[in-house]
Amino acid sequence: MKTSSPKRIAPRVLLVEDEESLVLTLSDRLEAEGYEVESRGDGESALVLASERVFDVAILDVMLPGMDGFAVCRELRQRGLSLPILMLTARSQVVDKVVGLRLGADDYLTKPFEMIELLARLEALLRRRLSGSAAPDMFTFGEVRADFRRAEVTRAGAPVPLSSMELRLLRYLVEHRGELLSRDRLLDEVWGYDATPVSRTVDVHVASLRSKVEPNPSHPVHIVTVHRLGYRFDG
Repeated sequence: MKTSSPKRIAPRVLLVEDEESLVLTLSDRLEAEGYEVESRGDGESALVLASERVFDVAILDVMLPGMDGFAVCRELRQRGLSLPILMLTARSQVVDKVVGLRLGADDYLTKPFEMIELLARLEALLRRRLSGSAAPDMFTFGEVRADFRRAEVTRAGAPVPLSSMELRLLRYLVEHRGELLSRDRLLDEVWGYDATPVSRTVDVHVASLRSKVEPNPSHPVHIVTVHRLGYRFDG
């Protein structure tokens, strides 16, 4: 008798976007790719839904009516929800992207974007969340103490709130301390996807991480920039 293979559980996506045409486009494509999508057009109702149902990942627009995406991201993290958050922004300023990452977002995508890139980022976020890869032991540098096994980071004894992506990036830097790490290598091995050469993804995340672990982020001594080549961790 032929046995059927187990049914794949559809990843559940919380889509928070107020542009109806984009909601329709994204929902149709994501559902066609095997995702289960629930959408909300404002931050307040999205928070209510997130507290009632379990989601595997959230796509969160920055420009929302009423409570903006930054506030929604902050509130999700304050409520202890650890689902990966991909922020959508029409803004090109790096500082706006850093704000989202500091508040706990895992990645960002600037509008307009290609659907294939959004799908790649979602897959990478979910793959990292489900991988359950072993973390290294505790590591200390400067005033920072990182316990990767417990996913806890402190600085001078005070908790440092890192997003899951920032924690993953810090762990990778620690594991490869002293090595020159190109942006392409970081994108491939930390993010898990390819990006165009003009992508600022790595730079934005590094800037956010520096703001939390460096004594003086403007003159970093731990996460050092190697001009035109990439980064090196000297912790």
